[in-house]
Amino acid sequence: MNDEKIRQQIEKLREDINYHNHRYYVLDDPEIPDSEYDRLFRELEKLEEEHPEFVTPDSPTRRVGAAPLKEFSKITHATPLLSLADAFSEEEVREFDERVKKLSGTGHQFTYIVEPKIDGLAVNLLYENGKFLNGATRGDGFTGEDVTQNLKTIKSVILRMMKGSKPHPSRIEIRGEVYMSKKDFNSLNMEREKNGEPVFANPRNAAAGSIRQLDPKITASRPLNIFLYGLGSSKGFEPATQEEFFKTIKQWGFRTNPEVRVCYSISDVINYFNRLGEKRKSLDYEIDGMVVKVNEFSLQRELGERTRSPRWAIAVKFEPEEAVTVIEDISVQVGRTGILTPVAKLSPVRVGGVEVGRATLHNIDEIERKDVHIGDTVIVRRAGDVIPEVVKPIPEKRTGDLRKFIMPEECPVCSAPVTREGAYHRCTNISCPAQIKEGMKHFASRLAMDIEGLGDKLVDQLVDKGIVSDLGDIYRLDNETLSGLERMGDKSASNIIEAIEKSKHPSFERFLYALGIRLVGEYVAKILAKRFRSIEKLSHAAEEELLSIEGVGPEVAASVVKFFKINENMNVVRKLLSAGIKIVEPDENVSAVLEGKTFVFTGALKKFTRDEAKRLAEHSGGHVASSVSSRTDFVVAGEDAGSKADKAKQLGVKVISEEEFIKMVEKE
Repeated sequence: MNDEKIRQQIEKLREDINYHNHRYYVLDDPEIPDSEYDRLFRELEKLEEEHPEFVTPDSPTRRVGAAPLKEFSKITHATPLLSLADAFSEEEVREFDERVKKLSGTGHQFTYIVEPKIDGLAVNLLYENGKFLNGATRGDGFTGEDVTQNLKTIKSVILRMMKGSKPHPSRIEIRGEVYMSKKDFNSLNMEREKNGEPVFANPRNAAAGSIRQLDPKITASRPLNIFLYGLGSSKGFEPATQEEFFKTIKQWGFRTNPEVRVCYSISDVINYFNRLGEKRKSLDYEIDGMVVKVNEFSLQRELGERTRSPRWAIAVKFEPEEAVTVIEDISVQVGRTGILTPVAKLSPVRVGGVEVGRATLHNIDEIERKDVHIGDTVIVRRAGDVIPEVVKPIPEKRTGDLRKFIMPEECPVCSAPVTREGAYHRCTNISCPAQIKEGMKHFASRLAMDIEGLGDKLVDQLVDKGIVSDLGDIYRLDNETLSGLERMGDKSASNIIEAIEKSKHPSFERFLYALGIRLVGEYVAKILAKRFRSIEKLSHAAEEELLSIEGVGPEVAASVVKFFKINENMNVVRKLLSAGIKIVEPDENVSAVLEGKTFVFTGALKKFTRDEAKRLAEHSGGHVASSVSSRTDFVVAGEDAGSKADKAKQLGVKVISEEEFIKMVEKE
């Protein structure tokens, strides 16, 4: 092929990939299986590698790959990205309506457009001739930080605008909110907690912290999304209303919120606000209210702005789910990687429908920043409606009976010295009973060695009574020892021994994950297992070798090397192997009988757990999704299959039984 034909082929691949990205990440309605998408992407990567002269910044292959920055540069917005004035009552909303009517005069007929107020991070995206040029945070409203490379890693941020009923403007600013869904936020925090990393307080902090990483690869590893909602400066596009703006940018491929509504009176606005409040908990993202805007741009321009906020818009806030209580004491918890976490003991109080008696204070820096003392009257809330946290003290309610919290210099569990690493304190004793307990609970967990019955209370007894002192001791337990423990009969003891025996043939990735190496979660364990294939090889790997693996950064590499250099850790590994654990080597000849097929499992399966069924499908070359779409090939329905099976029928996706699935896997 000559150069022009190659360029055309590359352009066609980019167009196809952008289209399928839009179907998957924006519309949530994919048309092709993952394997076909991967094939297109690899073909584009290969052509661009062979013909670098045709590589462009807006290529789908350029989303991740930029070098880490030393610091963010600044970008000045062409038009200010103003904040909004707040309203907290129906009376204040009606007062806003009266002001708009008064300032606009009686001759104006206008409508409002309303949308959920996403609790995320505001950004400004600049496009030239349909191509993404740069992106910045709000900053002070006039100048923000250049986070272009990080925004490009978010799959729902389009790099090239699609065709619509209106031509692309030569230059346009589009405002949006980067956020993290509730589900993704909880999964991320669970993973960080397992890896001994500090958890995020709420989805907004997680999104803001992720988008402001100097290394785009870190941002790319975080599950971020975006809704676009506002028009900044524009050359070549002048919509009459906000409603027209939404319809047009949706055609161009931008992701807009489906909850946006046009209201024809302020009473409609208030009614919708109340309905949104009822719907709030069922949404997959955090909202703290609703944004109300004058729909007509001509009236927006006439009304103008104050110094920091527009006169034509207002944010109507929900009542915060907070409560006031007293910090009775502050204790310290020790996690499986030795991190000491201060926890406030509270006078019990109901927050968001749940009684709360404890709340995390994260670390000493957080305590000092918030100026929290033992005895303080404080405001507490459930961050993300899940994790109780102390928002701030109420200084006016302070008495002389306050005590300052001091982080202990010795571990409260084993009395070993405590060292400080950045904002966190860590117990230096890897044989600390608290670390052993948390490590054992992690080791026995479902995604690790999956030892059913070896739960929190039993682990606490085993460690407290000195029956086990490390992971290897689990495999030396017997019926007689277990049956003599509190609330443990012969039958329960036999079941646990059976579960321990059953766990002796793990895959390498599960064994690696189970060891609880700091920063090694499921994903990192999987790529390390694939690369090294045995614990022996991995234990001798140097940092340089680890850093050559895609997805392994400097902190992970250092953590892995450090783990295997500690004699006590290697002794435990050897003890586990000598106790009869046989790691199943990764199979290079994985069956491909389900190659290219996407499965969704629903209902109760008889012969497998959900994880076992997933592993079986993936081992046979298939892909397992959590939700049903037109992209799904088969829904495997067990007993009491619910809405997923119903949706499959609506979409024409084939529903099969567990027996039919087994026959597919066994088919030669």
